[in-house]
Amino acid sequence: MLAVYLSAGGNDAGTGRGGSSTAGAYAFRVGTPGPGAAAPPVQLASTAGGTFDLAAQRGHTTLLYFQEGLTCQPCWDQLKDIQKHAAAFKAAGVDEVVSITTDPLGDLRQKVTDEGLTMPVLSDPDLKVSKAYDANSYGMMGDSRDGHSFVLVDAQGQIVWRADYGGSPDYTMYVPTSNLLADLRKGTAGVSTTTTP
Repeated sequence: MLAVYLSAGGNDAGTGRGGSSTAGAYAFRVGTPGPGAAAPPVQLASTAGGTFDLAAQRGHTTLLYFQEGLTCQPCWDQLKDIQKHAAAFKAAGVDEVVSITTDPLGDLRQKVTDEGLTMPVLSDPDLKVSKAYDANSYGMMGDSRDGHSFVLVDAQGQIVWRADYGGSPDYTMYVPTSNLLADLRKGTAGVSTTTTP
């Protein structure tokens, strides 16, 4: 597994504590497949109903958020924060945010309802998609669950940005939206993520 460790240094960089709202305040790795690679297929049952198919998102930019699931409340707090700041993600060029975890769909539907979420959460119980993205290498629970990985897929199905925040030694499970967006903007600076209508 090839991973690049990124941090801007500064106070509490990468520890999940403090930090400013600038890029690099929380350390992350860039796993594989990474920027420039074709996004592996995603076809998973969704809490929004039916099956989410990443290939059907061509023409739109999708941010995949791999997370630890039902046992990780900070992961759900992350989702609620992303949903609260949906307009900021749209302004950053993200058309849709989709979360992926290993829990059963029925349990995820209940959790989504309990948390008041409207964004899709996808069930990947056999880790097929998670392993294709190597997202199960960055969590506190070993490789049986995902960590805290974000993968931005552009309108042509290419990965243009990736940040794996959940790796050792810090195991950051929550990144403030301002920091997440700062990292995303810095990582995609000069990169077109959308098609021209």
